[in-house]
Amino acid sequence: MPLLTRTIALLSGASLLAAGFCAPAASAAETGRSANIDASDPRDGGLAPRKKGGQSIAVLVNDEPITAYEIEQRAAFIALQGGGGGEDFKAKAEARWKSIVQNPKTNDRFKEILQKNNVQTQEEARALQTKFIKQLQADMVADLKREARSSALAGSKGKAKEELIEEKIKLQEAKRLNVTADEADVTRIISGIAERNKMTIEQFGQHMKSMGVDINTMKARFRAEMSWREVVRRRFGHMVAISDREVDQFVANAPVAVQSDVELQVQRVTLPLPAAVDQSIIARRIAEADALARQYKGCASLPELAQSVGGKFEDLGPRKPSTLAEPTRSLLLNASEGDLLPASVGQTGVELWALCGRKSSAESSARESAQNELRQREFEVLAQKHLKDLRQDAAIEIR
Repeated sequence: MPLLTRTIALLSGASLLAAGFCAPAASAAETGRSANIDASDPRDGGLAPRKKGGQSIAVLVNDEPITAYEIEQRAAFIALQGGGGGEDFKAKAEARWKSIVQNPKTNDRFKEILQKNNVQTQEEARALQTKFIKQLQADMVADLKREARSSALAGSKGKAKEELIEEKIKLQEAKRLNVTADEADVTRIISGIAERNKMTIEQFGQHMKSMGVDINTMKARFRAEMSWREVVRRRFGHMVAISDREVDQFVANAPVAVQSDVELQVQRVTLPLPAAVDQSIIARRIAEADALARQYKGCASLPELAQSVGGKFEDLGPRKPSTLAEPTRSLLLNASEGDLLPASVGQTGVELWALCGRKSSAESSARESAQNELRQREFEVLAQKHLKDLRQDAAIEIR
């Protein structure tokens, strides 16, 4: 049997899978970008950015146009944001590869390549086989990516049109109120995204273009959202007021946070004792302290009460529990705000301690987050209502 025939028989007697054909492992770049758009590929189905064509007016919003090109670009951007679905892409690749391997035409193509290159040795055949497999895999991945982005783009056009109509209305209202976002502010946002991806803004623009999206499409979305935030703030900022009760209720219903870095707001009244004391003097001072405690009506009353009995009043402000001696520390930690502790004998006299407040960094942060969350919810409700009203009043012509 001639060497060429033996070589072909060796490599085609079983499926190419048995001869070393293995399913491709889609790279992270491929799985994460299966919906990406390759502007340089002539088979992209017309998804790459175009300077000409597609400029026909698709929608008029209060006589301002939205072009077919803008809709196509926004749809491509939405599809790009959707990602490629790594696991789904991998499963499709494995199924497609199995189909390619089992297709008799695949072996026929490989035989033609062997004959065309006049292969005489198994080494030459295996080298061609490796090249053939790599090309098959590359073509398959490219086909899958084109199919994925074409499908994603088709499903995004309706959403893109609606998004652009709403953005046009938002920008018109922003222009009316003179709060349209500046180009410099929009560019600053894009630059930040580019920097986080370790690119210059020019490189980022080229990167977006290579995926079929003009960077101006991204800028347009940011400009509309930034402008709309200013519209909402200008119109409704004075109407949104969150009460402490609402914040308390929100925090109470949120997951319990670990209370760390507690600070106690404390006041102290000291009834001094002479250098030489006996039990009768101490008892008298404690009785005076007890009488003062019976008149106590909250932390605000303590300075005047201290003065009435010749005591020393101190507003010690926020104190870490660790700076307070026992048993005062434990008593204060277990007291409620506004409580006055029973009289105790300290180093310089009989003391009365009052807990005037309690806070922690975790609690403060939780309340601030709760207030911001509640404000944002209120703004969103008002913003949606305002946008709905503006849209009802708008003249929208879909061509």
